[in-house]
Amino acid sequence: MAAANTRKRFLAPWTGSEKKPTIYHCISRVVDRKFVFGDEEREVFRMFMRMYENFSGCRVLSYCVMSNHFHLLLEVTPLPEGGISDAVLLERLTALYSEKHVEGVRIELAAAREEEKSMATDDLSQEADILLRSDEIRAPYLNRMHNLSLFMKGLVQRFTRWFNRKHERRGTLWEDRFKSVIVESGTAARTMAAYIDLNPVRAGMVEDPAEYRWSSYGEAVGGGKKGNGKKAREGLVRACMSHKGYGFDAECWKDVSRIYRRAMGLALGRKTSNYKAQTSKNTGVSKNDAELLESRENETSLPDMEMAPMLRHRIRYFTDGAVIGSKGFVNDSFIAARERFSPKRKDGARRMRGAASAAKDHLWCVRDLRVGV
Repeated sequence: MAAANTRKRFLAPWTGSEKKPTIYHCISRVVDRKFVFGDEEREVFRMFMRMYENFSGCRVLSYCVMSNHFHLLLEVTPLPEGGISDAVLLERLTALYSEKHVEGVRIELAAAREEEKSMATDDLSQEADILLRSDEIRAPYLNRMHNLSLFMKGLVQRFTRWFNRKHERRGTLWEDRFKSVIVESGTAARTMAAYIDLNPVRAGMVEDPAEYRWSSYGEAVGGGKKGNGKKAREGLVRACMSHKGYGFDAECWKDVSRIYRRAMGLALGRKTSNYKAQTSKNTGVSKNDAELLESRENETSLPDMEMAPMLRHRIRYFTDGAVIGSKGFVNDSFIAARERFSPKRKDGARRMRGAASAAKDHLWCVRDLRVGV
């Protein structure tokens, strides 16, 4: 790949489509990778993250805020067919703006709409002018919605302003532009979400990801600051099962949590995870494994069982692989971005190696990465 092209961000060619989820794993690190986030900083970051989620229409499927970096698994949802009504727009504005500001926008929009109603229908030029005025009121806000780069820009800038005031500092807080990797729904999204939630386990901060408050799984299980965890459960249900047509439905969490714990390598029944199956004395198959193998979701459980151990290690492909998913998914993305690659390259899908070799039959990436780097 040409050096000039490596800096250009990979974007899903189906962005804006209702048919295929557009999911990215996004990572950003503090400048010099200093450990500057304490409990308060992580709590404030999560608050801003939810604010921008409510404003933008993008949805956080999984997240983890560490001491010097954060991970987001973000679905960039398409603008609803037919656009966004004034009422929905005003509701979204309340996530970021004061009541006074939102009320001012409401009054402006109401006046513009009233002019439209009273306008003579045969005066087409005047109608165009008035419609343009109402569009001008809406455009600055709509242009920032359903957009990966603007979601991330708004989030990190808002947090930086707060952090600099809090710590009486100036200047940039973040190391570089955020990294992003396109992630296929299904196995890839579920595995990536689990990898994100296991960050504090890999760092030795906790033994169980449920014990870490500033992550999607910790919030889903413990409820977060507000005590309900609904947003986190909605995101994880979507991360695990969007390929099956599941939306952001927290009511499905009880069943989906079993699948997700399996993806993280956690026992379905914590108290029985170390017992051996009664029917196999010397097979080495645990009660947990036996339940998985007998599951009707065998096509899901087997990949999870094979890949879960590797998630306890750092997987560079998940941060630098550009595109992660099935072989067909990666090849489709390669074709859509063909101009980025050498004419000698015939296809896009590349096997994962090293610490990620357990995924080689299930997940592929678009970049060849050096093992051990």
